[in-house]
Amino acid sequence: MLNISTQHIYFYQGHVNMHTSFDDLCSLVERNFPDKLLTGSMFVFVNRQRNKLKILYWDSDGLAIWYKRLEKGTFRINKNGQSELSRREFLMLLEGIKPRVLNQRFFIK
Repeated sequence: MLNISTQHIYFYQGHVNMHTSFDDLCSLVERNFPDKLLTGSMFVFVNRQRNKLKILYWDSDGLAIWYKRLEKGTFRINKNGQSELSRREFLMLLEGIKPRVLNQRFFIK
């Protein structure tokens, strides 16, 4: 089951063929995010048309892939070059929301 409560979420900046296997995705993760593959972090990949998304993550006893294909529209990708997503940004990505500005109303110390 996909649980996004505690892990880090990393976004791969390039495009990925959605026929890519576990091994090839693991290679991309190791090259771009060294030593993070088995930490419980999630790694987000999109295709060139931005209508398909894969998430690779370690699920306590093995690697798992979560896959989503949109019937209409595209995933809104923030082009700021940032590779780590906040939980809020990740959920908005899945819902197709592209915020102009994220303002935090309350600060927790």
